[in-house]
Amino acid sequence: MAWQLFRLGRWSFLHRKLVAGIWVGLLLLGVLGAFTLNTQTSDSFELDGIESTEAFSLISERSGESADGATARIVFEAPEGQSLTDPANQATVGDALAAAQAEHVAGVADPFTTGTISENGRAAYATVTYDVPAVELVDADRTALEQAKDVGENAGLTVAVGGDAVTAVGEVPLGELIGIGVAVIVLAITFGSLVAAGMPLLTALIGVGIGIMGITVLGAFVELSSVTSALGTMLGLAVGIDYALFIMSRYQSEVKQGHSLEEAAGKAVGTAGSAVIFAGLTVIIALAGLSVCGIGFLTQMGVGGAFMVFIAVLVALTLLPAILGFAGKKVLGGKIKGLKTIDPEDTSARTNGQRWVEGVSKFKWPALVAGLLVAAVVSLPIASMQLALPDDGTAPTGSDNRVAFDTIAENFGPGANGPLVVVVDTLDAANPVAAVNTVVERLQGIGTDVAAVVPPAAEVLEPQLTAVGFTTIQIIPNSAPSDAATKELVSTIRDTMSDLPTETGARVLVTGQTAVGVDIADELTSVFPLYLAVVVGLAFILLMLVFRSILVPLKAALGFLLSVGISLGATVAVFQWGWLANLIGVDTQSPVVFILPLLLTGILFGLAMDYEVFLVSRMREAYVHGTPARQAVIIGFQHSARVVVAAAIIMFGVFAGFALTDQVIIKTIGFALAVGILADAFLVRMMIVPAVMAIVGDKMWWLPKWLDRALPNLDVEGEGLKDMLAPSLNAERVQV
Repeated sequence: MAWQLFRLGRWSFLHRKLVAGIWVGLLLLGVLGAFTLNTQTSDSFELDGIESTEAFSLISERSGESADGATARIVFEAPEGQSLTDPANQATVGDALAAAQAEHVAGVADPFTTGTISENGRAAYATVTYDVPAVELVDADRTALEQAKDVGENAGLTVAVGGDAVTAVGEVPLGELIGIGVAVIVLAITFGSLVAAGMPLLTALIGVGIGIMGITVLGAFVELSSVTSALGTMLGLAVGIDYALFIMSRYQSEVKQGHSLEEAAGKAVGTAGSAVIFAGLTVIIALAGLSVCGIGFLTQMGVGGAFMVFIAVLVALTLLPAILGFAGKKVLGGKIKGLKTIDPEDTSARTNGQRWVEGVSKFKWPALVAGLLVAAVVSLPIASMQLALPDDGTAPTGSDNRVAFDTIAENFGPGANGPLVVVVDTLDAANPVAAVNTVVERLQGIGTDVAAVVPPAAEVLEPQLTAVGFTTIQIIPNSAPSDAATKELVSTIRDTMSDLPTETGARVLVTGQTAVGVDIADELTSVFPLYLAVVVGLAFILLMLVFRSILVPLKAALGFLLSVGISLGATVAVFQWGWLANLIGVDTQSPVVFILPLLLTGILFGLAMDYEVFLVSRMREAYVHGTPARQAVIIGFQHSARVVVAAAIIMFGVFAGFALTDQVIIKTIGFALAVGILADAFLVRMMIVPAVMAIVGDKMWWLPKWLDRALPNLDVEGEGLKDMLAPSLNAERVQV
């Protein structure tokens, strides 16, 4: 394998115009497709086969109306000393609601008719429903909402509009800018040259551009989550820079050792490129493995992220050598004055990495115990972790969505922002009206968890049951949509109605935002063991092929569990408990975004294996070349630690940048990944891993002889490359 990669790297270096032309052509083709096709994204999370979405399907099938249409809430508040029931203010509200009428509006609930006016008369809200999901709304629909707001404000009322029909204000791509800024600084320090520092950044940006354009084009044919492209950008930028960094570092070292430029490019790709391929494969397996869950939006995110990583690997193996060919010897120029760099391949220089690993190896047991204790303490908050769908309560302070949410909570109770909908299916009931009355009585008897039960009007109930065979009952909880008490109320309602089909022939389906979140969280929890088994199993086999060991992959997987525990624990402490939340712009405590545990496990597992491959492959390389096991740990660490540290800081910078955005899903994912990367790179891979390997010694590389014979030799360390290189290089040059 190393020999084939050597030839690929050298060929790309020599045929740089062709290689660069292909990649630039793909980028331009993607840009053309992205700007000529109409791409649609959605922020909704839906899942077939759960009770809450089954209720939506029942409503749509029986009534012919869209049950998952977008909604908006227009919240009005009168000035101090006035009431919305004053004739002038009531007329203004009516004019504003008239202005909200647009192409896809299915109905506007007048607060003076529905009774959604506060006791003091100062606040009210109107619910606007649409006949299409938010992603299918046109500009005229949203413009009408803005006009409704203007009508109210021009008359002296305070007006805010919330709901999924409202488009969030576009943000400056802060995450990308911060990540790029951190990468420039770290790369410049690592290489000591602005020319060399710019190359990994350039290739990563081209790879991200191609990947995002590809996802954008796909979005014209398939409705994608808006998180898919953001997650792809985050991962593509991080791994794209890291993979190019590893190859670039090896290339500089080969040139400094006196090899020709094309030979150095080939050897860099043949050695470091092997690690890049297997590191990339572990990330791709972890992300693409999300598809085994059978959950559409997770599959989109996983496949989109895997595609970005695949592009990053190809770019690092081909485009980077081509750009090195254009740069020639300039790659060693552009030195930054006053900045001293150390060649990680120079064994005569004593590095900080060598000093560190020698200290860890000397005090291996204390280092191992200290690392495990830190991981255990930081992971403790997981015990109180709560999961929920994000809502307008997590929107930035001062935004329209947040103002509308807070105003409703203050004047109508927190549960008014997330009412539950109980669908009573009476198609098989002997006495439909009596069945509905039974449901209402049971709901009213639940107790303090319920603020109000809103049954259908008596005069419309029987005609409705005759026409469509179902009716809906609205329940206003006493607690907020994301509170644990509201989730418990969903379970209580379902338990209370479990025997209804036997008694009356009717059945009850509970839906609404909170119910959807509860059902999806339960589904994610149930598929998690399968996902973990598939991903860890495949990665274990892959790492066993790379390192020809059983204990190394096992150690890598156990180390990953420590990293994900630290990441989730810190996320709970910041987002749910509010510890140091202001540092990243979190101004309200809320449960953790419901998709985070599964998504974080997939992404962080892949990235953790990145550092495992890059760090331990150099240890393996030293070991197979005859170095004793414990000394091989020190030598491998000395060679790779500097580059791994640089890669981890770059990746941390990218993810931390996304943690400063306003979108709560991206903010949470960015923060969790930033913490996870720090924990995995510095605590697990650079402290616990060398300590364990120093303790185990030669047994770490144990592999049964029968399995050793059965496994293919992939030559990741480049041992065969050195044997083939001398006699074959001249012949290769003649062929080229």
